[in-house]
Amino acid sequence: MRGAEVKVAPRGLAMLAVLGAGMVYCSDMIGSGEVILTTRNGAVLGIGVIWAVLVGIFLKYWIGVSGAHYTVCTGEGMMDMFDRIPGPRHWVVWIVLVIQLLAASIATSALASASGAFVSALVPVSPYIAGWLVCLAAFLIAWSGGFQILKVLMSILVAMIIVGVFYVAATVFPPLSELFRAFLFQIPSVPEWAVTKAGVSPNPWREILPMMGWAAGGFGSQVWYTYWVMGEGHGMTHGRGYGRPADLETLRGLDVDAARRVKGWCRLVYTDGAIAMGLTAIVTATFLIAGAGILRPNELAPAGSEAAITLSRLFSERWGSIGGLLFMVSAAAALISTLTVQLAGWPRLLADAFRICIPAFGKRFAWRTQFRIVLVFLFLTNIVIVYSFGLNPVGMVRLAAVCDGLLLTPLQVIWIAIGLFVVMPRLYSREVYQVLKPHRVFGVFLLLSCVVFSYFVYQILSF
Repeated sequence: MRGAEVKVAPRGLAMLAVLGAGMVYCSDMIGSGEVILTTRNGAVLGIGVIWAVLVGIFLKYWIGVSGAHYTVCTGEGMMDMFDRIPGPRHWVVWIVLVIQLLAASIATSALASASGAFVSALVPVSPYIAGWLVCLAAFLIAWSGGFQILKVLMSILVAMIIVGVFYVAATVFPPLSELFRAFLFQIPSVPEWAVTKAGVSPNPWREILPMMGWAAGGFGSQVWYTYWVMGEGHGMTHGRGYGRPADLETLRGLDVDAARRVKGWCRLVYTDGAIAMGLTAIVTATFLIAGAGILRPNELAPAGSEAAITLSRLFSERWGSIGGLLFMVSAAAALISTLTVQLAGWPRLLADAFRICIPAFGKRFAWRTQFRIVLVFLFLTNIVIVYSFGLNPVGMVRLAAVCDGLLLTPLQVIWIAIGLFVVMPRLYSREVYQVLKPHRVFGVFLLLSCVVFSYFVYQILSF
């Protein structure tokens, strides 16, 4: 493949015009984990756990952009990369399929319940009706399978979230000395009132780990980022669409000039991911500060659907109606954006998994049909049925965070590292791989991520 056949990546301010993948990525990362878990952590543990949030987000940045690097260079998503991991046929994809089916069921149901509760706190509609309306809207947006409408809508919702939480930060920002102590890598103790009045476990890790599981998204979010990169057509993904493995003949014929052009798209993705993670870190820290500044002094750690009503009332009392309204709008926008992205992302992930593990599924149906089959399945089973039981959204979010955000993450890091440093060299000539190979800093931070998240999994198993 000649270099002229690969588009040149934009540079400088021109990159801002093609950063839509990061906005969708960001809108998923700012969601139930921030609105429910992070705010609750602020109430129970104060701002002393900001360091944990930022560490989790920083490490997940390297997981996300490592997968995106592979996709830009090969044109295929993370699920197809997993299928190239050495070992028994499709073994990695089967593991992902089983666990992600469970995670998708829990997470979308929790978001449906939480979204309904927060929207009903803003408008005079019952939580159930509000939840159904949000679910239906998210379903219809995802049904098209298109990326551009998703990008525009998520950019608007992210802007709404940022406006609300910046107001919060300006109102309850802690003293600088207290903020400095929050970065000393200490584990705050659970206060007595939280144990006796709210039934919180005296073990702080039980609160911290679920929050870290969904800080910057979970396993699925990092897979979905490769899909958003494909939707934007960066690098070798240009013109290829979804549901297809890499064209190995094209990759083997890639020349050095073309590889240098592809490398430019990798640099764009690094910037894209960094902006998304930066916004996520700011918003997440602000939700934590909000919980610490309002809920903690009132000795409240709300759980379930009453969290929306409690937050709305307390924020309005402290800041007036405008402050309470801005916070609730930003929280509702975060939940709605995450539910929408999950209904767009999980069907892509699961459709790819079914296509790989059950080849007849991919041969019989076109990609859009595969996507819609899984979307309808998720809507009917994971939202309509499970949501109808009215399960506790806080408990469900915590469980989903552990399943999707922690248990699979160390394995995901290992598989991505194998994809970058074992699989990729086999796809190109030696000269081309020397251009496209990731910098060794990727290996360093992937190793660090594996160690840190393995420790978190150990903590969970020791409960």
